[in-house]
Amino acid sequence: MTATVDPHANAAAAPRGIELNGINMIEEEERRGRPRNLFWPWFGANVSVLGISYGSFVLGFGISARQAVLVGVIGIIISFALCGIVSLAGKRGSAPTMVLSRAAFGVRGNRLPSVISWLLTVGWETALTALAVLATSTVFTELGFSGGTTTKVVALVVVAALIIGAGIAGFALIMRLQLIITVITGVLTLVYIGLVLDTINLGTVAAIPSGSLPQVIGGLIFMMTGFGLGWVNAAADYSRYLPRSVRSGAVVGWTTFGSSVAPIILLIFGVLLAGSSEELNAAIAADPIGALTTILPTWFLIPFAVVAVLGLVGGAVLDIYSSGLALLSAGLRVPRYVAAGIDGVLMIIGSVYIVFFASDFLGPFMGFLITLGVPVAAWCGIFIADLALRRKDYAEADFFRATGRYGDVRWLSIGLIVIATVVGWGLVTNSSAGWLSWQGYLLGPLGLGGREGGWAYANLGVLAALMIGFVGYLLFGRGAIRAQESAPLPEAVRR
Repeated sequence: MTATVDPHANAAAAPRGIELNGINMIEEEERRGRPRNLFWPWFGANVSVLGISYGSFVLGFGISARQAVLVGVIGIIISFALCGIVSLAGKRGSAPTMVLSRAAFGVRGNRLPSVISWLLTVGWETALTALAVLATSTVFTELGFSGGTTTKVVALVVVAALIIGAGIAGFALIMRLQLIITVITGVLTLVYIGLVLDTINLGTVAAIPSGSLPQVIGGLIFMMTGFGLGWVNAAADYSRYLPRSVRSGAVVGWTTFGSSVAPIILLIFGVLLAGSSEELNAAIAADPIGALTTILPTWFLIPFAVVAVLGLVGGAVLDIYSSGLALLSAGLRVPRYVAAGIDGVLMIIGSVYIVFFASDFLGPFMGFLITLGVPVAAWCGIFIADLALRRKDYAEADFFRATGRYGDVRWLSIGLIVIATVVGWGLVTNSSAGWLSWQGYLLGPLGLGGREGGWAYANLGVLAALMIGFVGYLLFGRGAIRAQESAPLPEAVRR
């Protein structure tokens, strides 16, 4: 069947060198490569030294180093395995993740998860950009130069130009850029580890007391939210260019492996590093990347700035590309590169606030992750259940017409994501972000000790939302999918 093109996917001819594809289906002649090619974008996006700071973040739940490593490794692998499963839909449907989501939510009903996905990816790219600027400022200060306003402004301009430029250029440039980032950051990160290895005190690390079950679960769910669950809504955006004939197991495997291997190594090292120094552990909360420079020899500060900035740019580039696609899926009628540019402007505005006005990074960051992590987890559960129930390929033309088999609004999915979000927000808290004090309203009524009890920071709401979405759709969505798949295939629609 000839692929259907969305009526507003390519509203204007793109300038030379810029990807023309938007949320349209990828034509067969454009689909090439092997599953192992997925290693480079996913590794490049997750090799950031921010992964070291997660060692401090997870210890902040009051658990031991051994517990932190355990929940970190498990959380990283499970959450990125979810990305691997979602990426299968890209191979099967040759469309961006949030277009494929229309099969479960309906053509217009899917605007709800598309907006949520857009908010999450814009938030992530903003946070990564701000961290890159703060890291640059700290490095210049350590070198004895001014790390003040001028340095931050110049750093913001350079970092934003790299991210927005790649996001606008599109898939081909991003794949090449991620390969370069992977090599440079991989090598320099290993050098960093070697240089600060002698600051680790295994005795101090081993002496950290163990945490309770709620604290362990809280750390596990936070790791899932901070890693794979932050990427599930974009996982099919890169596998959509693969031929349909490639092995599904290889798509899942390379996505999971490529995205997990660097965070696992960095997380383990980060636990050992932060667990060895209370002072460093506390400094990471205010400046997660810059704090890591305080234990470096002066001669490596510039290389460290390079590895820090490139690692963060690698993640932000994938985010801005996917946020633009999510914005188009939500209904904005502009070319893809224009949507990426809009998101870039918002990214700059948000970064300016974090860099120049916010007094704390970790509190708002954790609040942002958990709050949006709840509806994204619900969407993920629904999407994976929908994918698991399907026995036939997607009817691609129907992704772009409300009268097709996927319908206009599928109220089952909308209802599940609303219910899961209401339940989920009632089971999470964040004391570091005052604007989220209303959350946790179910912890008392369910006998979990209320907002100050032992389960207050276990982040159960994320896991609850994931399971409500998955189980609810698995139980009640089967009939609708069978009806969709029994309908005759529509004729290709080209507009």
